[in-house]
Amino acid sequence: MSLRAYVDGSPIWLLEVRAGVYVGDTSKRIREMIWQQISQLAGCGNVVMAWATNTESGFEFQTWGENRRIPVDLDGVRLVSFLPVDNQ
Repeated sequence: MSLRAYVDGSPIWLLEVRAGVYVGDTSKRIREMIWQQISQLAGCGNVVMAWATNTESGFEFQTWGENRRIPVDLDGVRLVSFLPVDNQ
């Protein structure tokens, strides 16, 4: 299955590699437009977007919504930390 979106009248194809997990190669402008739309549509869910960069790790990512995994910066490298389980 794939996701086809239209940005400025041009189709953008993303491949769904797992349920709700899409991959594709887009420009920064298209990535930002997709992010704006999915973060608005996510409601009370959560979203993560990752892309290739010219950094030490080779990628960057951003998140939206509640999740136990939270991004942290360690000397310029983005890592993921886990919040403790809420046992209430």
